[in-house]
Amino acid sequence: MISRFIPCIERKAVPRVLVAAFALCACLALSLPAARADTLASANAAYARGDYIGAVKLLTPLALRGNARAQSFLGFMYENGYGAPQAYTEAADLYVQAAISGNPFGQAMLGLMYDKGHGLPQDFVLAYKWLNLAAARAAKHERDYFLRLRNAVASKMSPAQIAEGQYLALCWTPGSP
Repeated sequence: MISRFIPCIERKAVPRVLVAAFALCACLALSLPAARADTLASANAAYARGDYIGAVKLLTPLALRGNARAQSFLGFMYENGYGAPQAYTEAADLYVQAAISGNPFGQAMLGLMYDKGHGLPQDFVLAYKWLNLAAARAAKHERDYFLRLRNAVASKMSPAQIAEGQYLALCWTPGSP
């Protein structure tokens, strides 16, 4: 699948300029995760000091390029109207993208959106599924909180609905909705 995005270079005489350009591009590509981490840290710092518009400006390009952490963070900003107009549909779209990538925060927030029916139709089974996945993938300090949220959703569900939500979570793989 990736091969269709990478142009093939035949083993003919390749000018040194092209080899050097390719090497430079490879080095820059290796430094991208650090740049993304710096941008995420800058966005987090902007959020912490109350510069919500600045945080949205930093997160948007990363989210558009598919960074799941940026997508979930930006979704939170849209859901709560921080630095951008409150837009549940946009927040849900960003959470879906982050959740499909396997981001636990995005999965939990998507679960809550399904629970509340904000930006998506209310669906307790899907809320349970995403909160269950978030709890399974989260760090210990987040896991307990996500489990409490999942159990709160389960209190509104029948045993058959809970079983369906568990089945959906068990069948889920990263990259699938």
